[in-house]
Amino acid sequence: MVTVTGRWIKNIQMFLYFLKIKFIYILKFNTAYDVAPDGLLVSVYHLTRIEYGVDQPEEVCIKVFAPRSNPRIPSVFWVWKSSDFQERESYDMLGISYENHPRLKRILMPESWIGWPLRKDYIAPNFYEIQDAH
Repeated sequence: MVTVTGRWIKNIQMFLYFLKIKFIYILKFNTAYDVAPDGLLVSVYHLTRIEYGVDQPEEVCIKVFAPRSNPRIPSVFWVWKSSDFQERESYDMLGISYENHPRLKRILMPESWIGWPLRKDYIAPNFYEIQDAH
């Protein structure tokens, strides 16, 4: 497992691109979680190396920590197109902003939704207004 924080966050996109080109890693999945109510937000990348004739492929887990006040992480969309919906879901649920993502917007919640539902400090509203319900 590789942990990335602070000034190294800006270089994560180039590092992941290097892994893809040099060692033929694919993005298995990308997810995110909240460490603690006043802690950091984490974006997790699970990579698998593709090799012919290997029963147990090598896997790498990379965790990128971002501050809660301004969670900005470079997008890996340009390295792996499959990260599109996964980054959008992390943005929608936790508010992690992926820089240079071509269409970073809410994917599960309505555009008018206020807040980030999977953050540990999120306060759920007492009621939900459903608009245009038939």
